[in-house]
Amino acid sequence: MHVVAFFFAMVVFVFGMWLFGLAFEVTTLQLPIFFAGIIAVGLALAIPVHILRK
Repeated sequence: MHVVAFFFAMVVFVFGMWLFGLAFEVTTLQLPIFFAGIIAVGLALAIPVHILRK
């Protein structure tokens, strides 16, 4: 379970970083894409804190 949760958190974290970069490349919807990146990175950091802690 810990390996799956870690892998999922890593994928979500990388996806959030990709969204950060994408927000600077697109010409429209920069703010929603950037906020989605913030939410994705926050979720990726919350997974190990809440699930892997046990």
